[in-house]
Amino acid sequence: MTLLRLTPLALSRSRFALSPLAETLGAIRALSGYGGDPWLAAWHRRHRAAFSQALERDPFAAGLIGLLNATTWLPGFVAVPPPHGMRTTIAQELAQLRRATDEQVAGELKEAVVNGGVRQSLDGWLTGQDWGPRIAELLGTVWSRHVQPDWSRRRALLERDVTYRAGLLAAYGWPHALARMNRRSAWVGADAIRISDRPSPDRVVGDDGMLFVPVSQPRGTWLCESPPDRYALVYPARGAAAEPEPPHPARALRQLLGAGRAAILQELARPATSSELAEQLRLSLGTVGGHLAVLREANLVSRTRTGRRVVYLRTATGDLLASGVTAGASDAG
Repeated sequence: MTLLRLTPLALSRSRFALSPLAETLGAIRALSGYGGDPWLAAWHRRHRAAFSQALERDPFAAGLIGLLNATTWLPGFVAVPPPHGMRTTIAQELAQLRRATDEQVAGELKEAVVNGGVRQSLDGWLTGQDWGPRIAELLGTVWSRHVQPDWSRRRALLERDVTYRAGLLAAYGWPHALARMNRRSAWVGADAIRISDRPSPDRVVGDDGMLFVPVSQPRGTWLCESPPDRYALVYPARGAAAEPEPPHPARALRQLLGAGRAAILQELARPATSSELAEQLRLSLGTVGGHLAVLREANLVSRTRTGRRVVYLRTATGDLLASGVTAGASDAG
């Protein structure tokens, strides 16, 4: 069992972050597989052929991506905590990767083979030099061609997960916020997180705290580490980053509130920011803001602040109206 131990100061400073590089690694795994998860289907159909053709033309890319897909031990040069929290950009992460030396890259790739249970030789494709910049260019290309066009949809899902877990954190503390992040992680005692069933020495998180990084792939988790004591746990976000389909509120709720306000009230079964609502419902931010103002005035919706984010949630009256009208319309049918 592998534990991450946190001091009280580290625990108080732990927070959520986004990593476009981690999202790119998740996309590579999806594009290398069959893409059977429903939310991936349309995206997978659009990008799979071009991705596969690029690998066929580039032995270095094919070798590296084959290893990243096969190993259970990601090389450290791609498993690095995002440097700027929720504002981290792919350019910042790739800049870190470009600084990796050939000695570091070769050593960590060998660890990924030995510790990750991979039957693959590096000799056939790990040739030349300047591997850090070459890997950064490769992952940057995957990002720009296959992930960035879909980033708005994915980011909305990731931010929604952060909103949800930040609400749990504020109300109940970290054990509830971490609940069901993945099958292996769990809170142990008062000061430790179990991150793996694999035996290895415990890690001690530094006083800057730990990062929790959602990605939109449906399964899989990994630990990012930056010596001496910075750590980030990458985990699958709740829900599916499906092609957004606006909800269809019950007819009675639409007649009572109007279609836009009814859709927002229904969507707020899970708390969300105004920008998240606009993205999910395909409405302008101004339209969402106007509807939220009316719903707040009617005491159907309230708002709270989580860090720099203003989060909207249903009141008890809003819950009662949404569930009561929907159930009544369903029963009548």
